[in-house]
Amino acid sequence: MSSSPIRSSRRRFLQVGSAGAAGLFLSSRILAREQSPGDLLNVAFIGVGGMGASDLGSTASGKNVRVLALCDVDAGRLGAAHANHGDAKTFTDWRRLLDELGKDIDAVVISTPDHMHGPIALAAMALGKHVYCQKPIAHNVHECRAMTRMASEQSVVTQMGTQIHSDQAYLSAVATLRSGVIGKVKEAHLWVSRSWAGPSAGRPAKVDPIPEGLDWDLWLGGAPERPYVKGLYHPGNWRGWRDFGAGTLGDMGCHIFDPVFSALGLGSPISVLSKGAAHGTETFAGDSDITYSFPGNEHTSKTLSMRWTDGNAGSRPDASRAQLPKGTSLPGAGSFLVGEKGVMVIPHWDMPRFYRDGEVLDVPIQTIASRSHYHEWSDACRGEGTTSTPFSYSGPLTESVLIGTLAAAVPGRTLNWDAQQMSLGDADLDRLLKREYRKGWEVAGL
Repeated sequence: MSSSPIRSSRRRFLQVGSAGAAGLFLSSRILAREQSPGDLLNVAFIGVGGMGASDLGSTASGKNVRVLALCDVDAGRLGAAHANHGDAKTFTDWRRLLDELGKDIDAVVISTPDHMHGPIALAAMALGKHVYCQKPIAHNVHECRAMTRMASEQSVVTQMGTQIHSDQAYLSAVATLRSGVIGKVKEAHLWVSRSWAGPSAGRPAKVDPIPEGLDWDLWLGGAPERPYVKGLYHPGNWRGWRDFGAGTLGDMGCHIFDPVFSALGLGSPISVLSKGAAHGTETFAGDSDITYSFPGNEHTSKTLSMRWTDGNAGSRPDASRAQLPKGTSLPGAGSFLVGEKGVMVIPHWDMPRFYRDGEVLDVPIQTIASRSHYHEWSDACRGEGTTSTPFSYSGPLTESVLIGTLAAAVPGRTLNWDAQQMSLGDADLDRLLKREYRKGWEVAGL
């Protein structure tokens, strides 16, 4: 596909104008504009279909939020969003948006496929813009590190789009667990009964016409070029492809890891081992079975073992470890933590439950009311309060999730993670901690 002069210019913006993570704008220190709670927050939304539509509506309902710009590579989705926000300027190319409105916007919401989270977030933060980014915040570990560092250096307000983090169920689970009701946690089991596995055969030989209104080149962004195939990638099946998503673990892990990480104060794992199926060359396998080891702290035993399983028909958590009463079953997704004094089950989107030796454990739950994850961010951007999943927290969490996806590339091997050196001790795997960007989409510093 040939590039027009204007597209070539936009590509130069990605390399030079935004300077990715390390160039022009870092040296000139463009910091976020200081605001007060009464100020109007001008927000640009990049990716406005699917989850992006929900992000748009929920953020726009916040106090003193103005929808200044909308961007999507799919004209149909862009048009639907614009119908509800007619005063907003529209774009198909996020680089042009930042180039034209960089002085006018205060914040950016990123709801694209995973592979473009890092480049867009880094470009926006380099311009001093606050960022709300859907989970996982990045496609690879190197991007996570760069984004976490950039957010700190630029003093911008960030939030990862794990909305359940601010729901009553998870807030109450974290507070109750932190009170010590089950004692120190010895092991954790996390799971989801779904699969974002891609086709094991990889790409089909067929090539379909690109639908009218879809800019396929912009959709690919920094990922390797490939032909469009109807329904295979866009709008939703990209999660099963290694070039674009992070599989089931990447999609759901950031949700289900969250209360465990938050309550137990977990950081980087020591090691990770996959006992599930191996990924395909281009796609993620289903039915994952991945065990992490984390260093102990005041909330856990000396070493914490944390097992993740997913899939429709394969691996499941060992329910016998949950000490459930007879006739009680585990929910379809969630976690359970085995402590010295009992077991806490945290269903996904439901209040926690407690058991010990086959009996219901009577525990006073510290109920905390839900709050808007979106409004928490938009308010913090205006100087009112702080966020609960800033990149300083969600970066390391996402990093642990992504390390698990790498372990599934080599089942049966225990991988020791050196967080300081950012190494798994294997040159081939270490290359997967970052990616090469398609020519014309390179990001400085990555």
